[in-house]
Parts: sequence; C-alpha cells; structure tokens
Amino acid sequence: MRILICGLPGAGKTTLAEALARELSCVHFNADEVRKEINKDLGFTDADRVENIRRVSEVSGLMVDAGLIVLVSFISPFIAERRMARERLEDGEFIEVYVNTPIEVAEQRDPKGLYLKARRGELANFTGIDSPYEAPEDPELTVDTTTLPPEDAADTIIAYLRERGFID
Repeated sequence: MRILICGLPGAGKTTLAEALARELSCVHFNADEVRKEINKDLGFTDADRVENIRRVSEVSGLMVDAGLIVLVSFISPFIAERRMARERLEDGEFIEVYVNTPIEVAEQRDPKGLYLKARRGELANFTGIDSPYEAPEDPELTVDTTTLPPEDAADTIIAYLRERGFID
C-alpha cells in the first residue's frame, strides 16, 4: 500500500509522515531526500515535477508490489500526476492524504525561507506562488495541521487504516 501525503510546501507533510512512520513498519520517501539523490537531475519546471512524481511512483510501486507499506510525502501539485500514481497500483493500494493548510499558515511556518525567496523573485516555479497547487478532489483523508498536531493526525491515519483492514 502507498500512502501519499500531499499539500503545499510548509503544510506539515514530512512531519506528519515521520510521526506516521514511527507507528508503522514502512518505507518513507521524502521529497527533499529524493531530490538530493534519485531525482537530482530534475528542476522545478512543470515537466520536471511530473517526471519527479513518475519516478517515485514507479519505485514506490515496485515496493508496494513486494508487499511493503510506502509513505510518500511530496507536494505533488498536479491532480493528473496523483491520478497517474494511483493508477499504477491496484484498487485499494493507494491512499491519498491531503494536508490542508492555508497558504498563509504555510508561509508563516516557512522552515526553509522558500516562500520569502519566491515572493522576492529569487526562486521561480514555487508551488503556491508562481506555480499552481491543485488541491485533491477526493482524497481518502484530509487533515488540518493548523488544528491537529502531527501525532494526532498520524493517529487519524492509523485509525483509518485499521478500520479498513489495512493494518491490525
């Protein structure tokens, strides 16, 4: 099973995935780490973002095929690419978790100073500023990190997985 945790930069995706990973026996793909290694040849154009998601979908799909639980915490800005990632797997093997955080909150958090650089024009193609973020239309779960601490959001996901028989 693949759990895609998506949302704006600064929404809390990685923090949530790390809390969830402490509870599950799984593999975690973090966008920053993947871009340092597997996808270091890609930039942030729309085409590069599509290729980034395609590569991670293929690699994580192989892991799902091997029976692993895979967490993927990526912005994943486009509906079409999230759909492609879902279609790579069998029905019921893909769970989309949307970390719904208003851009104002994500900008206030701005742990890497990227929103500020994008607003100053120093960083092009930044999601939410000059590159679009297409919110999921029908995710399996939506969590709000402005009201829910990461551990509680992880518990919400764990409860969902248990209710549907994905885990014990």
